[in-house]
Amino acid sequence: MIKFSNKYRSDQIEIMDDMDFHGEEMKNLLADLFTVNKWLGGNTITIDGLIKIIKDHSNKGPIILLDIGCGDGALLRRCTEFGRRHNLTFECIGLDFNQNIINIAKNQSEKYPNIRFEKVDVFLNKELIPNCDIAICSLFLHHLENNKIEDLLKVLIRKSDMGLIINDLHRSRYAFELFKIFGQLFLKTKTARHDGLVSIARGFKKSELMQLSYKIPNQKSEINWRWAFRYQWILKKNI
Repeated sequence: MIKFSNKYRSDQIEIMDDMDFHGEEMKNLLADLFTVNKWLGGNTITIDGLIKIIKDHSNKGPIILLDIGCGDGALLRRCTEFGRRHNLTFECIGLDFNQNIINIAKNQSEKYPNIRFEKVDVFLNKELIPNCDIAICSLFLHHLENNKIEDLLKVLIRKSDMGLIINDLHRSRYAFELFKIFGQLFLKTKTARHDGLVSIARGFKKSELMQLSYKIPNQKSEINWRWAFRYQWILKKNI
């Protein structure tokens, strides 16, 4: 039974957080995640954040994007296609701790020579996190406890030249109940239906994100609510 609290973030674990998660169930789950992002506009929120950060800079060379918890690489492919349409050159690096997912990301990104993927546990190997212009955490932070989020963001703001883009879930009872209906109608895997509800229960209130922002040095935060129960959190690095 998946529990939901308006007051506290859940500590329940998602099935996909198993490092050895693989096989047909994983492939079907990634297909379901694509469906969620397609219908609920998840990647659009990140692209919009990218535009907001880039407009304040006159970087004429390639812009290095670092995607933490990149999954199958769909977001970096979307960023690349956006760049091509707007005369922007991105060098993209995707990090994930699951080698099985990294293998899928590499396979699906063969036609994108500007994208590379690395198996890195960002908590065990912080020194392996590369420097970048912009770091992205899209639907990643809700997997973590608050102290780990704070630690990671302090590292990323130090390693990025322009700032961070965070796209994550609003913890809302309405979202929780609506996702039950959405999952039954559109998602094929029990894992996606289970993990989607756990993700919402592990999501954030705006006040919680603001409290985290106060602890991250050398940046200015902008936090905005977006459809469908998401928060876009942009941390622009102080220059």
